[in-house]
Amino acid sequence: MVGDVLSMISRLRKKINPQDILLVGFDFPIGLPYGYAQQCGITNFLEFLLKLEQNKWIDFYHPAEDPQQIDLCRPFYPLKPGNARQEHLLYGLKVSSMNDLRRQCELGHPDRRPACPLFWTLGGQQVGKAAISGWQSVIQPALEQDRSHVRIWPFDGDLFSLFQVGQTILAETYPAEFYGHLGITFTRTKADNVKPGKPQSGKRSQRCRQENSGVLLEWAHQTTVDLSSTLVTELIDGFSDKPDSEDRFDAVVGLFGMLNILSSKRSPGDPPGDIQKHIEGWILGQDTHFSPM
Repeated sequence: MVGDVLSMISRLRKKINPQDILLVGFDFPIGLPYGYAQQCGITNFLEFLLKLEQNKWIDFYHPAEDPQQIDLCRPFYPLKPGNARQEHLLYGLKVSSMNDLRRQCELGHPDRRPACPLFWTLGGQQVGKAAISGWQSVIQPALEQDRSHVRIWPFDGDLFSLFQVGQTILAETYPAEFYGHLGITFTRTKADNVKPGKPQSGKRSQRCRQENSGVLLEWAHQTTVDLSSTLVTELIDGFSDKPDSEDRFDAVVGLFGMLNILSSKRSPGDPPGDIQKHIEGWILGQDTHFSPM
């Protein structure tokens, strides 16, 4: 488990030699939608990040409680469920569709459906609350405390160019993107409807997670990645049927996806243009040749 997020990076560094390189992947957005950034006059995400909670950005991390509070300096919504609609967010941020609040890397492509937009904080697919926590408690403090040894991909350069002695590299990973890289597929059968009220398909299903253990174990074998006996048992078991099982599954998928790139089985997917390199960011390993859907 992560434990105290404020000390996470320093604790990880203490586990390795000072000259070693630390690469950490996070399953939350790192970057801003270009349309939103344009309205705010933001041209560099990392510079913007260091201004948050100051002056007009004092409420940036506080989700709006009602539609009237939504504006460019307070873009996350809603604080809690209760008559909240995405139309409120569109109106408050002066855009016409949720795609206007997605970064290019979040748009759907043939191997993956669209990701949830950054500023929406409601529902099982939302990423807004994770982004708030990650930016406020991990990335922003890491930059403030040790900018000379902390690099954020892709804003600070191409992935492998950042691999310098003693550096810590933080990157955005998205398990759903890695599913296709690793050969993970989810099926649905009539048996999935046996227990009403329980999520029975996709990563939420223990059976579906179990069905993918073989492909993940074979990937580890082919990539010469040594797995602990505990992890092998958990993979075969589908990480049990506990409430956090899908999160544990995705964490392992995220790690395997990163190792897949470090093993040169997949390109880092360095972003296609300056907008992504300076403002929007990119999802590690995502191809740039897909036409957004």
